[in-house]
Amino acid sequence: MHKTLNRQAGELHLYVHIPFCVHKCAYCDFNSHVRQAPPWEHYRLALLAELDHWSDQGQFAGRKLTTVFFGGGTPSLAPATLIADVLQLAAQRFELAGDAEITLEANPGTVDTARFAAYREAGINRLSIGVQSFDDAELLWLERIHNGSQAMQAFERARNAGFDNISLDLMHGLPGQSMHGWLESLNAAIGLSPEHLSCYQLTIEAHTELAQRHRRQPLALPEDELALDFLRSTRSRLSDAGYQAYEVSNFSRPGRYCRHNDAYWLYHDYIGIGAGAAGKWDEDDGGITRYADIRSPEGYIKAGISDGRCINNSETLGLKKAAGEAVWLGLRRHDGIDQQLFSKRFGQKIGEMFGEALRPWQRSGHLLISEETIKLSDKGLGMADSIAVSVLTD
Repeated sequence: MHKTLNRQAGELHLYVHIPFCVHKCAYCDFNSHVRQAPPWEHYRLALLAELDHWSDQGQFAGRKLTTVFFGGGTPSLAPATLIADVLQLAAQRFELAGDAEITLEANPGTVDTARFAAYREAGINRLSIGVQSFDDAELLWLERIHNGSQAMQAFERARNAGFDNISLDLMHGLPGQSMHGWLESLNAAIGLSPEHLSCYQLTIEAHTELAQRHRRQPLALPEDELALDFLRSTRSRLSDAGYQAYEVSNFSRPGRYCRHNDAYWLYHDYIGIGAGAAGKWDEDDGGITRYADIRSPEGYIKAGISDGRCINNSETLGLKKAAGEAVWLGLRRHDGIDQQLFSKRFGQKIGEMFGEALRPWQRSGHLLISEETIKLSDKGLGMADSIAVSVLTD
């Protein structure tokens, strides 16, 4: 493994992937696997071995972890002892910030009050609950294992277990979904008063079961203008309810934004451990290296227990391509890209590197460019991906 003195030698982030699920939803593109009896003990040993391995690598060694995120899959299936052991080793091998944000994704129907309390005792201080909808018919179509009532019960159980930082995931743009139906789910979520909401449009990802169904019989998905109406209505309703849109699809009470996800959009370094997990670090020349772990849980366990080296593939990007990715990610943030920080990180101004690609978007009113920042206008919200393509192919 190549070692480097990191250009961002400050804060670091840790992602832990738990790949096991009770059921694989048709729309899911994440690395998730249904196992009747997940090999938790062997998986725990592999996670600890991989984390130990990364702690000895020069690009990560000795740096402060400011966020930890357990994603999946369904992390709320994992024993609390597994969560506790990973966090304990992270604190031993790295400096774990006293105010570290430590998130666990949870699915309604896989947790009860006792499990929530055990996760809190293990060190989790933030929950992200995958509700997706409060409409039972929509949940049935999405193949979720819970109904709307169980989603509300899961939230209340989390509160009763002492969690004061909870996020809810919701999904709009479902086939045939009306604006009224979407706003009913959104209002139900607001009524619970979570600290954070992620509101995503359904996307048909290649290689999913839903994509195969869509090819056989096209689904009645919303046209672009209706999809944009869903986004605008969501932002307006949540703004009225006191939630700040700090990213295109993410909203929070003041100060309760997801620091871990924001680190991705800010192009910070992160370690990924677990089957299919990904990591990234900056190189001295301004480029980056990223890697992805073995996707099969069994293959991951075998490699992890052997010597903690679990990489399936990796790639290194030069400065220009890395800068393009940083623009693509940074434009998703409400505050956009800090011009000064970008210049410090990449040695050039954004305009010097991508002016030709960005100026047409500025002239059309989709981008707001000042001496301090570059960010999307309200008009540009629905064009984030198109703007990104123009930069990445510049």
